[in-house]
Amino acid sequence: MTFPSGMPRPYEDGGGANLADILERVLDKGVVIAGDIRINLLDIELLTIKLRLVVASVERAKEMGIDWWEQDPALSSRARRGELGRENEELRRRIAELEDRREERP
Repeated sequence: MTFPSGMPRPYEDGGGANLADILERVLDKGVVIAGDIRINLLDIELLTIKLRLVVASVERAKEMGIDWWEQDPALSSRARRGELGRENEELRRRIAELEDRREERP
């Protein structure tokens, strides 16, 4: 099918990719978007913002060595349990120190 201007429609039925196909390809291969924003005033750099965005499936991200969500307690229950265990040990140590100090007083 063509538009009145005679141009073919993008992604006609059967001829193009739908959103699900594009998303599947992007997640399978991964996409990196990088950019820098710099604000200068009279050749003096006032602000630099570096943006890096990686879009990939979890499996693909792990293949690339990206797995920060596994150690983030806000995102991983396993990491949360580990953090709670460390916190409990620290609190037990501090309580033991306080009890030792109390026993040392006359």
